[in-house]
Amino acid sequence: MKSYYKTEIFYNYIIVGILLILTLSFLLPFIVVLSTSLISETEWAARGGHVLYPKKISFTAYEILFGKSYVLFNAYQITFLRVTLGTFCNLVFTTTLAYALAQRDLPGRIPLTFFVFFTMVFNGGLIPQFLLVDFLNLRNTIFALFVPTLVNGWYFLIMRNFFMNIPKDLIDAAIIDGASPVRILISIVLPLSLPVMATIGLFYAVYHWNEWFYASIYISENAYKPMQIILRGLLNQATMEGLDNISFMERPPPGASLRGALIIFSTVPILLVYPFIQKYFVKGIMIGGVKG
Repeated sequence: MKSYYKTEIFYNYIIVGILLILTLSFLLPFIVVLSTSLISETEWAARGGHVLYPKKISFTAYEILFGKSYVLFNAYQITFLRVTLGTFCNLVFTTTLAYALAQRDLPGRIPLTFFVFFTMVFNGGLIPQFLLVDFLNLRNTIFALFVPTLVNGWYFLIMRNFFMNIPKDLIDAAIIDGASPVRILISIVLPLSLPVMATIGLFYAVYHWNEWFYASIYISENAYKPMQIILRGLLNQATMEGLDNISFMERPPPGASLRGALIIFSTVPILLVYPFIQKYFVKGIMIGGVKG
């Protein structure tokens, strides 16, 4: 028996050691980017563009991002507006569609569900979508960043299956009490669906935060460009030259420092959301994807 416990403890140490190594390997690139964002022009010239730890911390790059650049500040506002408004609209449309098609007595429920599933496999392509957005006069507006992707087919199926697993007795009892379908959705279904709502909402939010391709083809005015477009343009620059309307300081930081600061600036906010949503992940995905 003692040898069994010793063996188990030994393997636990091995597992913990492997997990620690993997964790450090995942954190190392982030630490390098953070350290690089804190170096000065002098240190960059002496040590190169990427360092593990700065010898002397310089916040010049962050001073530019927070107070010296109107373009970056405006792009950050557009990104936050896109994430909040886009995620809200995504959840509203996905929830209402999934709840309607989760009703087993709805005529044509199966063909309509297949129609949504069909869009996961086939779509009209980029050119028809661009022409549609242009025809609706959505170009160079904030709506072009989330209206074309209001409902994700996969997230819809997960939420629909979750709704179908809610006990029908609760719905029947609410109907007997005189509750309308909207009241049932708001007062009964949504409170029970917090795990899947939080999970799908986070997926939508991360998508809007990271997505840049549609913004690059639908947005041409600087006033509506999100942070991802500015980040991509900056990362493609060997130096800080080519960024319009940015007021630099007398002794600007190196390009690598500014790029690192912008990566941290655009990554940390969405990372802070995960600890609050993590507990809903497994329950939301598993219950929504088991059956239906």
